[in-house]
Amino acid sequence: MLKDITIGQYFPGDTFIHRLDPRIKILIIIMFIASLFFIVSFYPYILILGFILLTIRLSKVPIRYVLKGLKPLMFIISITFLINIFFTKGEVLFLLGPLTITKEGLSQGIFMALRLIFLITGTSLLTLTTSPISLTDGIEKLLSPLKRIGIPAHELAMMMTIALRFIPTLLEETDKIMKAQMARGADFESGNIINRAKNLVPLLVPLFINAFRRADELAIAMEARCYRGGEHRTRLNELKLKKQDILTVSIMAIFFGFIISTKYIEYI
Repeated sequence: MLKDITIGQYFPGDTFIHRLDPRIKILIIIMFIASLFFIVSFYPYILILGFILLTIRLSKVPIRYVLKGLKPLMFIISITFLINIFFTKGEVLFLLGPLTITKEGLSQGIFMALRLIFLITGTSLLTLTTSPISLTDGIEKLLSPLKRIGIPAHELAMMMTIALRFIPTLLEETDKIMKAQMARGADFESGNIINRAKNLVPLLVPLFINAFRRADELAIAMEARCYRGGEHRTRLNELKLKKQDILTVSIMAIFFGFIISTKYIEYI
């Protein structure tokens, strides 16, 4: 289950999506996320689905690999769906004992489930098609105007990228610790949800120790290579916007602008 989480992992490639400037991809994902919260009908979701499928096609990332990232979060998606179904008031469709399923609740539940699915899939595609170094450079460049008011853009970008990159590493460590303890007789699968949660407590101590050890090793490695971030840092490949980057972000701005406008068209 832990190995199915794809957020933070990078899928190497030399496609159009991989070659896009990381700043452009970050701006597109911001517009993508913003547009999801403006959708008030099902039709724009068809356009969002088409956008995601086209991105997967162009990036040549296996669709099974992308969908695999949804598996560990299906419980949260299901809970969100059920809460909206049973606790949204409106026109009653079915009665299940003390619980009622309303038309508005069913619609809201589907809306929230689709929103979460697309949100997870879209953010996964960002990290799958952007290397950690490029992602750091892109975030730093976008935050660079904040340096004028004393905000350390490079340090913030580095921290966010390292934290994102450590997600699959820590999940791999957790999986190894679980298998080691299961070989010694530990049980993480039987019992109810509360008992399973209690059984996971012994994982925290070795996991935190390994996390601090890896962080210390990373800091030593950066010091040994005389790494210094900020103004005096040089890069092998400087970020330069190309015509295809500007054209892509312009088309995406129009696309997501249209999706956002559907919310207001509904009320006209």
